[in-house]
Amino acid sequence: MPSIETRVLEVPGARLRYDIRGDLSAPGAAERAVFLIGSPMDAVGFGTLANYLTDRPVVTYDPRHAGRSERTDDSEVTPDVHADDLHRVINDLSLPAVNIFGSSGGAINGLTLVAAHPEQVRILVAHEPPSVSVLPDREQLETACRDIHQTYQRDGMGAAMAKFIALTSHTGELPKDWSEQPAPDPALFGLPTEDDGSRDDPLLGPAMLTVPTYELDFDALAAAPTTIHLAAGTESEGQMTARAPREIADRLGSELVLFPSHHGGFLGDEYGMPGQPAAFAEKLKELLDDH
Repeated sequence: MPSIETRVLEVPGARLRYDIRGDLSAPGAAERAVFLIGSPMDAVGFGTLANYLTDRPVVTYDPRHAGRSERTDDSEVTPDVHADDLHRVINDLSLPAVNIFGSSGGAINGLTLVAAHPEQVRILVAHEPPSVSVLPDREQLETACRDIHQTYQRDGMGAAMAKFIALTSHTGELPKDWSEQPAPDPALFGLPTEDDGSRDDPLLGPAMLTVPTYELDFDALAAAPTTIHLAAGTESEGQMTARAPREIADRLGSELVLFPSHHGGFLGDEYGMPGQPAAFAEKLKELLDDH
């Protein structure tokens, strides 16, 4: 496996850490390199996928609210801020344009980067961006996101994460009274039933209010020279994180690309439920190399 070089980049309000696998200076390497980005998932979550992409350099990073990256102020963190961080990482590497695979919130951040700096992204594969703002049941979904955040602030991680899992696994449009229904038992998901008092979870904290509801700039995306692939897992059919990219693809006049497995289909044993990383990597290579 390629060795990993870790770099530190000071940006306004944060100290970012990112990793490079492979040699970006080799002939043709920069054009084939791929960034693997998540949010709030950090670089650890892409370890297995990176090991299936050893035919090209791979860059992973920890967003400013996760992993080894440190925030140096308490300003609001939005997709615009994450996109600016990515813009600065690309500049730090002196790369003219890059290929990006973005997962979940990372897909929203990738789309935001394309809108702001289209010249920096050659190909974007946006896998299951949870953009509730594009869906017909937007109002119910935004209410659910606020309810999850409020539950986290009031009752802690277990209670809030149980609601989050119930929300993301729901198929079809969300009922208008979803947030008024009895809360799921955290124990059913193997989650703690007691509140440990911590309130530093990057998913259930402020990001729950700023990421899913972010308004994408469709005019800028349509005008960008970037090749944009919206994607979802075959096992996610009907879920919010698959409905959203389908709607985004429709608005951009493209087709939704189906990947093997689920929302975290690229995962090995890093977090949660393992996916099908080998098959996932082959599908990703197909999209990256078809240009």
